[in-house]
Amino acid sequence: MIQVKEFLDTDSSYAVTLANQFLASLKDEQVVNVCYGSMMKSVLNGVGVQRSAILVVYKSGETSS
Repeated sequence: MIQVKEFLDTDSSYAVTLANQFLASLKDEQVVNVCYGSMMKSVLNGVGVQRSAILVVYKSGETSS
């Protein structure tokens, strides 16, 4: 079955670290695609902070019934 897993930056974690940890748990042939995007998040003092979003499309061992 094809599945997706989304990783987003938060104030306490970075998407790239979590995505790399997840990808390390997969076999190469399970990875279908990796998509990356970034955006600016405004904070109270008017300064922008860059945030990342990573989407991993992968094949799981599960099958749909």
